[in-house]
Amino acid sequence: MTGRREADASLDRATDEALALFADTRAAAAEPDPDPEPQRESRGPGGPLPFDFPFDEDPFEDAPAAPGREEPPLDVPFAGVRYYDATGGTAERTGDGTEPSPGHGTPWQAARRTAALATAPLQPCPRPLGDALGHTLAAPLTALTDLPSFDTSAMDGWAVAGPGPWRLPADGDGILAGHAGTDVLRDGHAVPIATGARVPAGATAVLRSEYGIVRDAGELLHATRHITQGADIRPRGQECRTGDALVPAGTLVGPAVLGLAAATGYDELTVAPRPRVEVLVLGDELLREGLPDEGRIRDALGPMLGPWLRALGAEVTATRFLGDDAAALRAALNASDADLVLTTGGTAAGPVDHVHPTLCELGAEWLVDGVAVRPGHPMLLARYGPGKHVVGLPGNPLAAVAGLLTLAEPLLGTLAGRGARRPRRAVLTEAVAGRPSDTRLVPVADRGEGRARPLRFHGPAMLRGLAAADALAVVPPGGAPRGATVELLGLPWADGASGGAP
Repeated sequence: MTGRREADASLDRATDEALALFADTRAAAAEPDPDPEPQRESRGPGGPLPFDFPFDEDPFEDAPAAPGREEPPLDVPFAGVRYYDATGGTAERTGDGTEPSPGHGTPWQAARRTAALATAPLQPCPRPLGDALGHTLAAPLTALTDLPSFDTSAMDGWAVAGPGPWRLPADGDGILAGHAGTDVLRDGHAVPIATGARVPAGATAVLRSEYGIVRDAGELLHATRHITQGADIRPRGQECRTGDALVPAGTLVGPAVLGLAAATGYDELTVAPRPRVEVLVLGDELLREGLPDEGRIRDALGPMLGPWLRALGAEVTATRFLGDDAAALRAALNASDADLVLTTGGTAAGPVDHVHPTLCELGAEWLVDGVAVRPGHPMLLARYGPGKHVVGLPGNPLAAVAGLLTLAEPLLGTLAGRGARRPRRAVLTEAVAGRPSDTRLVPVADRGEGRARPLRFHGPAMLRGLAAADALAVVPPGGAPRGATVELLGLPWADGASGGAP
């Protein structure tokens, strides 16, 4: 009997310990980390969970600390890892505040401002109308002539003078578009006229074909309804007068702008050139075709970044695949004549992360080195020569998109002479969790009427949510409750956001 009591007591103690451990684990998860990212983007041993999850739950919660092991504090995300200092040297970040530390990185809004102010617009140049599409006006478009440049018929019918009925010309000839009539139309007379034709002097209105009847052997024109003075005549200068400002500088040249420029007499436009961008894809683990196999994964950024950059108004000069080769990266940066070089992956401090040390060797000026944003915090912006900039994107796909929109888009907007896009806001239909110090970029679906629904599959390595998204919601540090109003970053394929006018 004694043995049984001891066994029962032992079982009770084990049960109490298990319940206590469960309670500790639940308490540790009370402040989840929405999007922790491995320091080695897309090369770490972990990865996204293979199943979906509710948006307000955190699928990436850290496991409880192992016994005897002290975990780094949450407010020092890089504690316990190496970082590169300004000279290219490395040090160990302990998280105790005794060594230089960027903390969570540059605040997200400040990083975007820094990128926008890092350069100046490219030198404007004239381009024929046929080559100006997609560029940005470097000077305002002003009218070179009145539009229309003469009184024009808005309809097929008859130009009439005074009250009817009206006598028609005996020869039946009329006025066609492109043919200037010289005779003055006298009161009580009419002449057939085509849409777009010049209205003769003396005409007081145009009578539409469907409103007139010709009688008396074709000699007299009668109206079937009353017409007013000036009816269906487009008067000279109705749209604009010579010298009028039509479109401001900084406007994206689309088809309508080209048409307006041609109508008012332009043969060429003064525009900002498209910024030239070269993409360097890093990583030995990346495959360019076929199925992922034997620890290697398909490259998602190479196919995606080129079209995205072109939608932002850039000219992509090349996409190069360099692997994890520091010498090849250094040679590519040295040889590039692009206005901006984008690198993918290798922006942290892992054993094959070569971006920081290579830029340090080139004497780069660091403008942004880490941003307080999830996903994508290891992004960077540096200047490594006159007019030469590099934006280092993380290797995880959604994190790379965050870097593209945070640093590359504002820089390209300045180079191309465009201002920032018009702010767009919406109300969240669901709460979004967040870290206390980090902005969060979350794919959302635009549900109309100013509402945005956060999408699942929003981990840093995932693209499924982004593929279904209309925008990325900018969620402030600490998260946002349901009903909060947040800024939206439009996506080029969803809202025509390819660098629109400021």
